[in-house]
Amino acid sequence: MEQNQCHHLSLGMTAPDFTENSTFGPISMCDYKGKWVVFFSHPGDFTPVCTTEFLAFAECYNEFQCLGCELLGLSVDSNPSHLAWVNDIYQITSCKIPFPVIADRTGKVAALYNMVAPDVSSQETVRNVYFIDPNQKIRAILVYPLTNGRYIPEILRLLKAMQTTDQYDVVTPANWIPGNKVLVPAAKTVAQLNERETNPEKLGLECKDWFLCYKDLKDCPMNQPTIQKNHNTYKNCRQH
Repeated sequence: MEQNQCHHLSLGMTAPDFTENSTFGPISMCDYKGKWVVFFSHPGDFTPVCTTEFLAFAECYNEFQCLGCELLGLSVDSNPSHLAWVNDIYQITSCKIPFPVIADRTGKVAALYNMVAPDVSSQETVRNVYFIDPNQKIRAILVYPLTNGRYIPEILRLLKAMQTTDQYDVVTPANWIPGNKVLVPAAKTVAQLNERETNPEKLGLECKDWFLCYKDLKDCPMNQPTIQKNHNTYKNCRQH
């Protein structure tokens, strides 16, 4: 992997575009405009933790699809290595990897997305996760160490939380999971404050105080299972 200058990315920035080869052929980030993307890096092919992560992502692939979200993997391994690894995974588990894996041999994309932690390793990517919305804006970033695998239900939970926020103009409290009550943003005017204090029921709110008001989205489709219960991955993807 070449030594490339790392870029600083933060929430709200436009996801940098690139074009690289993958297990599905050439891919550009701009190809995904109009969809959510979970773009994640892994340290290396044929490694134990990464193999379990790919199996876990594959098991939950249908649920990501139902949420209008594509999965996109990356490491600095070659495309032949990726192909051999995903084929090996299929041979030993009968699980096909249904999403592309980018071959970033030069490390340019990894540098572009700041996926290398040089104080940990300069030769492999750590476990970054970028949540990119349909407008190609970076909405959330997670970083896991080389030694510990990601918890895919948490990635799904955060994706659903952000989609719920976008659709209903609400925010989600600590430990929120789909089906729980959400919060509404704090009142911005005296009139809003008074209305919440005097008649929160009219607004469909349950207020503990003027700045702490819950709302029940029980009819929200986001709170319902998004894949069939008889799908053999349902149990694995719905753990919280």
